[in-house]
Formats: sequence, C-alpha cells, structure tokens
Amino acid sequence: MLKKILLISAVVIIGLLLFFNWFKKDTKKHSPPATASYSHGSLKIDINYCQPAAKGRIIFGDEEAGALQPYGKYWRLGANEATTFENNQTIWFNEKELAPGKYSIYAYPGQEKWVIAVNNDWDRWGAQEADMKMDVLRTEVVANKQAEFKESLEINFSDKDSVGNVNLLIHWDKEQVKVPIKLK
Repeated sequence: MLKKILLISAVVIIGLLLFFNWFKKDTKKHSPPATASYSHGSLKIDINYCQPAAKGRIIFGDEEAGALQPYGKYWRLGANEATTFENNQTIWFNEKELAPGKYSIYAYPGQEKWVIAVNNDWDRWGAQEADMKMDVLRTEVVANKQAEFKESLEINFSDKDSVGNVNLLIHWDKEQVKVPIKLK
C-alpha cells in the first residue's frame, strides 16, 4: 500500500513539474525574453525581462478603467519571471548607492511618478509581489506620459554623457521613465 502511495505521489509530482515547465515556456511565446545591456570601461549592467505587448489594451491607468497595470499597484517590469538587474560595480541609481550584485527590479507606476525598487530576491516567477523587506533601495522618478507609442515593453539605456553617466529607460505604451545611473 505504501509503495502505491509513493508511486502515485511521484507520478503526480513529475506531472506537475512537467506542466509547470511547459506553462513557463508557453507564456514566453506571448511575452518573449529580452535583454538590455550597458558597459562603460569595466562597468557592466545587464537587465533581463520579458516583453508583454499592448494588443489594444489600456496599459497604465485606473483600475476601474480596466488598465492592465493600474496606478499604485505592484508591477514586475515585464512578464513571466521577475525582471533582473545585475551590475558588477557600485553605481548611483537615481542618487542612491547600489552595490554590485544581482537583483530583481520592479515598480509601482503612478499618474505622475513611479516608484522603482531594487530587491535582493531575484529568482521569482509569476506576478506575486516582492517582499519589501528585501528591498535594497527605492526611488521615485517622473513619468513622461507623452512618449512615442511602444507596442511592447522596451527597457534599454540612453547614450552615455561625456563622463559616462547614462539613463535606464523603461518605455511601454505612451509612458516612459528615466532612472539616472552614475558611476561611483
């Protein structure tokens, strides 16, 4: 009897693992993976995220209006797993010091400003909100609601200025935010 229970349990567990892996791969067809990279001298920054598309939906706005990403609500800055931010040197992330490491990065979009957070828990899948106790920094940036329309989420970096400073750009629909990054 115990062998039957163990065998059934093993089959169920293997079945669930196979289904979960298939589900993760299937969702990436709709929101493909993308990477944004920046390097200057020995500094290297990599952001890995998945690109959801607007598909005629209201992206940012009030929950009552049916916005996909309501103002003031947690957003993982992409789809599928958590968006990761990895830097190999200390940088100033919107005037806040960020040590080298691999992090998740997420946001709370607002009507005029966004809160951007960097968190130690980077290995997460799904839309569950990050544990704020693991945040290493939070910062506010102004939202530009008059940007050119982007069908799919795009995260990239602006060209560096004369001293090597750059902006992290997050752009989807007609909203864009810029997070200044300076070398320490």
